[in-house]
Amino acid sequence: MISKLQKWNTLRNQILVVFLIVMAIVLLIVSILTFKQVSNMLKNNGEKQIQQTAIEANGRLESLYEQINTASKLVMTNDAIQEILTNNYIGRKVTFADLQKAKGNVNTLQANTEGIFSFELFTPQLNRLLPFDDTSLTTRIDKQWIEQANEAKGRLVWIGEDPSNSDYVLALRRVNLMNHGFANGGYLLVRIYHNYFQFANQDNNTNQYSMLLDKDLKPILSNYKSPLKPIINNAGAYISLHHKDYMVTKQSSKDTGWTVIILTPVKALTNGLSMLRMGIIISGIIGFFIFFISSFFLSTIITRPIIKLTKTMQKASEGSLTLNPYVPTVNEIKELNSTYNQLVKETNHLIKMVYQKEIIRSQSELKALQAQINPHFLFNTLDALRWSLDDKEEEELAELVIAMSNLFRYTITKQADSDWVPINEEVKHIQDYMEIMKMRFGDQLNWNLNLSSELEHVKIPKLLIQPLVENAVLHGAGNTVHPCTVTVAIQPSMDNGYLEILVNDDGPGMDQEKLNYVRQSMQAGGGTSVKGNGMAIANVYKRLQLFYHERLKRGLTITSEVNMGTTISFEIPMNSEENSHV
Repeated sequence: MISKLQKWNTLRNQILVVFLIVMAIVLLIVSILTFKQVSNMLKNNGEKQIQQTAIEANGRLESLYEQINTASKLVMTNDAIQEILTNNYIGRKVTFADLQKAKGNVNTLQANTEGIFSFELFTPQLNRLLPFDDTSLTTRIDKQWIEQANEAKGRLVWIGEDPSNSDYVLALRRVNLMNHGFANGGYLLVRIYHNYFQFANQDNNTNQYSMLLDKDLKPILSNYKSPLKPIINNAGAYISLHHKDYMVTKQSSKDTGWTVIILTPVKALTNGLSMLRMGIIISGIIGFFIFFISSFFLSTIITRPIIKLTKTMQKASEGSLTLNPYVPTVNEIKELNSTYNQLVKETNHLIKMVYQKEIIRSQSELKALQAQINPHFLFNTLDALRWSLDDKEEEELAELVIAMSNLFRYTITKQADSDWVPINEEVKHIQDYMEIMKMRFGDQLNWNLNLSSELEHVKIPKLLIQPLVENAVLHGAGNTVHPCTVTVAIQPSMDNGYLEILVNDDGPGMDQEKLNYVRQSMQAGGGTSVKGNGMAIANVYKRLQLFYHERLKRGLTITSEVNMGTTISFEIPMNSEENSHV
């Protein structure tokens, strides 16, 4: 039995079985996720649509509110209204003719404004001027609304349902006298038809309820006949009413203080999910059979080139990394084959590079050992010479010997410790070098250093700046009879995290042809300093590339003009020692 099963235990059958199992799992997961996502999408789309409806209804109500605000503003700024209120304000008698004229103007504005039933004008003493009677404003509304109108200083104050007639709603605004410093001239009471604020189709057959509440959460319009308190107090997005679940959509207006509430049955948002479920099941069954047939042929196509590639890779265990020939197969296998071939090429290249690097390292270590033959003997000799010069009171020569000793210690003794040094050590090395050069050039050579204290401990490759200073001294001061100043500037770059280093001399400079030659020689790896002494610019150029790789902001840059001097600069990251891969 086991031997028969082993017969079917092939790579093709394993791939086929795995594909079918994975496909079944994927179909199940996709079906569940699709059903869930589609149902959520239907619900979300319904919620967005209802929310948009609420926003549009609220916008329409704000527009109607603005129309009332504009109409009442026209009334309160009418010349006839201003005149009779001004006369009353200054104690002049208001004639019946004036009231008739004002009433005519108000009636004209009222006739041209939709939704307004009447305008009522009151004096600051709360006595009514229009219409003509002795009604007091306090009998029409509470005093709190009068106080709010005074605080609003002429803006419209919404009161709500008319206490004397539920078919109307009220609004109030204080009338300011424009010719008397906007003093209180009286009050304008506006009566609006209740059905003017109809904002939705009040049809109970739609199973959707809509309500309009004033700023005190009292209903203005509603097609929901039961108490509204549970709905108003509900803080969630859903509510259960009469054994049905409803989605609650609320939209408030900053202008009016009103709130629109729409209740939508949850079932209305998820219509068609049963058909969607059946469609997903049928599609999954059909997809499984299609995938079975496709997997059978695909597993056969895949196994052939994989077996061939496997045999080629097995040869690597024998020490032979050979390329696999091109295989005409599916893209993935071709990519795998190409990746393997690329890996072989890169591995062989790395083996070769490591081999060459080890040879170079061995040669460098040998040269370093040869250069360090008994350095202590050299240092002791220089120290003895220094003390001898001190005894003979040759202090200047003694300082020169000290500088030479420091130069030797920096370049020889510490080389085995680290390729990276703090900037202050590199600067100290440059100072020693310049002290020696001052002995040669005298007053003809001067130098300046611009370095802030916070940069002194930033580490850079050893001997990265001194060769450039040496080049500036020999080519600047060495090629002119005039005084020459060498300036070393170490400063933060414009880009955060980078350091800019500049070495400048005001010597004879170079013309464009010579400058181009120096740049080409630097990039080609040629060119040395004058008389072959010191490290070449090309050496610094290569070391920048090796130490900083792609993190180098700006490589060695040379600018020069005849009789204007030469500047060599570069930009490096401040924290590259840890990231160096040299």
